[in-house]
Amino acid sequence: MDRFRGLVELTRPVNALAAGVLTLIGGYVAGSIVQHPIPAGAAGAATVLAVGAGNAINDYFDREIDRINDPERPIPRGAVSPRGALILSIGLFAAAVGFSLVLPRLAIAIAVIDLVALVAYTELFKGLAGVGNVVVACLGGSTFLFGGAAVASGSLRTVATLALLAALSTIAREIVKDVEDIDGDRREGLNTLPIAVGVKPALAVALVSSLVAVFASPVPYVDGTFGGAYLAVVIPADLVLLAGTIGGFRDPSAAQSHMKYGMFLAAAAFVVGRAVV
Repeated sequence: MDRFRGLVELTRPVNALAAGVLTLIGGYVAGSIVQHPIPAGAAGAATVLAVGAGNAINDYFDREIDRINDPERPIPRGAVSPRGALILSIGLFAAAVGFSLVLPRLAIAIAVIDLVALVAYTELFKGLAGVGNVVVACLGGSTFLFGGAAVASGSLRTVATLALLAALSTIAREIVKDVEDIDGDRREGLNTLPIAVGVKPALAVALVSSLVAVFASPVPYVDGTFGGAYLAVVIPADLVLLAGTIGGFRDPSAAQSHMKYGMFLAAAAFVVGRAVV
């Protein structure tokens, strides 16, 4: 049972399912998932599987770092072997590819790029100052684009705005998380942004990224895409995101959790905006 529980933990099922929901939100904002249930469902399932696979492969490569930063993860505590994590990841990636093949060409292209980035992230990008944060941010934003491309036949402008705001917010949150993990990352020789430039300058970059997202968030209202209902939800989301980013200067662990709530609330603003158009 501990092995089974460990395999499930490797995928970070809550995060994987949340990513699937974000993909469906992208489809809803871009078009109608009710009219296109098969591609919408396939895109959502592919996202859940791919994120689960990416989390498993990340734990496989990060097993030595996790012995310091998070010793209760499945591999460090001995619930799952590194080989078991690798096999799980390969199986989930294969299943994600299978679901993606029924989607339109643009969605398939996004899926291929994301899958390559997920596999390459830990070994090639994670330890590069700022680069790893940007890669994760692009992956997060692309979940919305992927969902939109799966169901939409027209413009993806609105969902692209959502993807950009999500990416900017994710950059900020990932930097704060790097501050939280700085001790283990330094021991493993990683060159994350807080290690390369210092904690306070890195958090200042995170704050700038959040501020850009906040100032850009009213665009769908200003250009007439959404009405006042969108603004009523996105403003509290902006405040939560900013408060969380500023809180990173005091308590990075709590701050990055609060920032996640702000990001989900911002996604909800697009749902509300689309629903009342």
